[in-house]
Amino acid sequence: MNSSQSDRPAVEPAESLVARVRKLLDKAERTDNEHESEAFARKAAELVAHYRIQPEQLADAGARDDLGIVELNIGRGAYVRGRLALLMAVAAAHDVRVVFRALPGGTVAYAAGHRRDLDVVEVMYTSLHQQASGQMAMIKRSTGAATQRFRRSFLFGFATRLGDLLAEARSSVEASAGSAEHVAANALALQERAEKVDEFVRSSWGRVRAAGAPRSVQPDGFASGVSAAERADVGRTRLGGRPALGSGPT
Repeated sequence: MNSSQSDRPAVEPAESLVARVRKLLDKAERTDNEHESEAFARKAAELVAHYRIQPEQLADAGARDDLGIVELNIGRGAYVRGRLALLMAVAAAHDVRVVFRALPGGTVAYAAGHRRDLDVVEVMYTSLHQQASGQMAMIKRSTGAATQRFRRSFLFGFATRLGDLLAEARSSVEASAGSAEHVAANALALQERAEKVDEFVRSSWGRVRAAGAPRSVQPDGFASGVSAAERADVGRTRLGGRPALGSGPT
């Protein structure tokens, strides 16, 4: 066994990954020690990034990693498209496909992919959305309408930059996976997984209609969201006690 194989950790059971991440985020939230909170949060982020692309895990997925669809309530109002943009940014980095429907009770997103990827996407989206919401709640402008426009633009900037950062992180982790042969095998395994998702989506959803483009955003709000995304991470800001944003008008 060569060093790149012997240094690699044991494969993380699919059913325990999300539970471990949630426990770490909960510990990060509960401790009053800033250094402990950061350590717990960093470990959660490492688990999400690292175990996503282990080729042994992909090869051993089997029935434990079957394909499925989950529903996520996106809510209603002025920030729906921004939330969807954030969800899609996280989903794209994990080979998960997303569609949505506007229902009387609010917008519902349907995410399709391998179940362990769906779990990770749900954890990351929840954490990142809470981080964005906490910062948006502190944004005030001269009028309610101006505040809402800035917050909405902020969320689009946050989502756009997070998509870039997640794509860069994925590429970096994949490139450092070991030998050239190991990297190539990993890339092939990921490609095969993505193709299975696409086949599953075609058979499950059929033809999907593209949504219209969202309304234009304010450059200063968008730039503020981009800057906030640079500081974001899974669980790095505490998830408890965040004020909820009002739904606002549609």
